[in-house]
Parts: sequence; C-alpha cells; structure tokens
Amino acid sequence: MASCGLDFGTSNTTLGVQTPKGPALAALEGEHVAIPSAIFFDWAANPQIGRAAMGAYVEGAQGRLLRSLKSALGSSLIEETTQVGRTRLRFSQIIGRYLALVKARAEAATGLELTQVVHGRPVHFVDGDAEGDRKAEESLRAIATSIGFREVSFQLEPIAAALDYERSVTSEEIALVVDIGGGTADFSIVRLSPQRPAKADRTDDVLANDGVRVGGVDFDRRLSLETAMPLLGFRSPMKKAGVDAPSGYFHDLATWSSINRLYNQHTLREVRDVRRESARPDLIERLVQVIDSQRGHTIAMDVEAAKIALSHNAKATIPLDWLEPDLCAQPDRAALIASSKELTARIMGAIASCLSQAGLKAGAIDALFLTGGTTQIPHVRAAVTKALGAAKLVEGDTFGSVGLGLTVEAQRRYG
Repeated sequence: MASCGLDFGTSNTTLGVQTPKGPALAALEGEHVAIPSAIFFDWAANPQIGRAAMGAYVEGAQGRLLRSLKSALGSSLIEETTQVGRTRLRFSQIIGRYLALVKARAEAATGLELTQVVHGRPVHFVDGDAEGDRKAEESLRAIATSIGFREVSFQLEPIAAALDYERSVTSEEIALVVDIGGGTADFSIVRLSPQRPAKADRTDDVLANDGVRVGGVDFDRRLSLETAMPLLGFRSPMKKAGVDAPSGYFHDLATWSSINRLYNQHTLREVRDVRRESARPDLIERLVQVIDSQRGHTIAMDVEAAKIALSHNAKATIPLDWLEPDLCAQPDRAALIASSKELTARIMGAIASCLSQAGLKAGAIDALFLTGGTTQIPHVRAAVTKALGAAKLVEGDTFGSVGLGLTVEAQRRYG
C-alpha cells in the first residue's frame, strides 16, 4: 500500500509516487506521464481515456467525447447527466470513471496499491462562492473515496508547485508561484529554503494565496467566439430588425465542458427554427450541420491548436472545410491578444491581490516560478514577467510540477 499525489487538471492529469530516488510521475499512457483529461465512451459505454479518447473521436468512432471534466466541479453541471451509450451518467460518475482508470494505470505501472492520496485543488474552484468551493472539494473527495482511496486530503496546486521547486533551492528566498493551467490561474507567495521542508508545520511560510477561474479553456473560448463562431452565425442578424441569433448555442459550442449539451434532438429542432427566422440562414445552416454531426469537439480541438500555434507563429488556421470547401477562420496573434484582454487583466489583478495580501512590493520577490500550459502564451507570460521584472525567472515542469509537489506532500503526510 502506498500514497500518491494526484493532479487532476482541466486539460491534463498526472499522478506521482515516492521512489528510492525521490518523487516521480507514473507512466499513464505508454511512456507519457501526463495524460489529457478526456474520456470517450463508445455506444456500448466502453471508455477510453487520454490520447486514445481524443484519437477515437478524431478518427470518427461513434460515441461521446468529454473533456475538461474538472470544470464541472463547483457548478450545477456536476449532477447533470449526459447520454453515454444506452444510459445516462452524472458528470460526477464520469469523473469517477476517468480517475479510476488513471489510478489503475498508475498501480499497474508502479506495482503499488494506492490507498492514500493528496489531491491537488485550485485556490478557488469557483470565484466568489465559498459554498460552491466547499461543495466542489467535497465532490472530489467523494469521487476519490468511491474509486478506492482510503485516505483523501488536499493541497493547493500553487503550494504543490512551490514544494517541487523547493527541492532545487540552495538558499532562503521568497517565491511567487504562478500556476496557470487549463481551468484556473493560481498564485502563492511562499518562503522557501533547503531547511524548511523539515518543519512539521509550514503555515507561516505561506505568505499569500489567490486565484481566479481563468485558464487555457477560457482563452480557447474567447478565440473561438471571435474567429470561428461568426462563421456559424454568431452575432448574425435575424429577420426581425435589431435582433441577433441567440448567442447561447455559440457559447456552449465554444466551451469544452458544455459542448455535449447541444447534442440532442430538442436543441437541433430549436436551431432549425432559428435558421428559418434568420436573415443569414446560410450561416445558421453550418451550425445545424455541426450539431447534427456532433462535430463541436472538432472545432474546439482546432481552436486550441490555433491558440498554441499563435504562441510561436504570427498567424494560424482553424479549418472548417469539412463543412464547406475552403471554409476556415484565420486568427492572428493580435486576435488572440484582443480576445483575451479581459482574461489577462484578471490574471494580473489576482497577482496584485496576492502581493497585497503578503504586504510585499514586487521587488521583494526573489523568484518567479512559472508552471502550467497557459504560462506559455507569449502575451500572458510577458505581462507577468514585466510585473515581476526584478525576480529570477524559474521554469517549472509545465505539466508535472504540481503532481511532483503533491507527491512530496503525500510522503510528508502519509510516509
């Protein structure tokens, strides 16, 4: 029997265990230690997870793909159901299926029975809602217990990232940990040193915590709404003067955790009604085709790929030629920056709040530790590093730092 650290992220998941050489992440899919937080059910309700789940969908297998499962925690979506094969499952059950498979793979890879877990959690599952935040943690605790963990505890994800970084520090320093993943942006200011891990209580070493529910999926959504969704009729006029096409369908289609809500005959009938009353029925017809063929995830994947491409290139393409020949959206980096201006401002506001909580100026921060995939978006990274210009920039393992830090904490708590 053994303990582990489990980083169930909006976009990716890792699980770490203690080894004779220190904390290490278990291989969860082939040689990969980070696995996409995605599950695909075929029509017989047989599940695949990770890259295999994404691949099954892309290859056209008949079934249901669900991604960004963590986004359901703390929302009413957690107890909603969705069609899986011939049955309906609550999202809490789907998360349980996914995490049970992750746990089983880790046990097979390590030869250990995993009975104790330190789960990562964001500073806030839900912004400005303490009760929703409590319910989200309790939901995750219940899911962890249901899949066989006997002892379940939690650690804030930015604190976990700090514990991973602390293994490399050589002298005392104050670090600002910036962890911007798929679903949340979390920040901690922590006092670190080679000696401090021996302390039984590190409470006094945590100078501040803050976070906002802003992550990579929000950048995807904003980019989709500004560039791809208008080609399907978003903001297009209806025949009635001064009225646009209902926006809810487009927001759901641009949001990973809501796409599956559209895949039903009731919604399809509604959208066909919208097409009849639209001044641009040619655009709404594209929306009808997307919902009827259940290809919303295809658009979401291509938008995400475009966002990543714009981290390195001036322009990107979101192909829609499977709807009509030569149809595509072509966002450039300026479009990504403009569509996410408010998101970047919220991230910077949370960093300022964290510094204020700690009673520190930016110049008092010795090290700026970056982890999480969204820290790789150039304009977000530039804004953060400019605000902490005097601090030493430290690159964490983009997808592994939190999982490794949770494993360090699991060893401390459970041995």
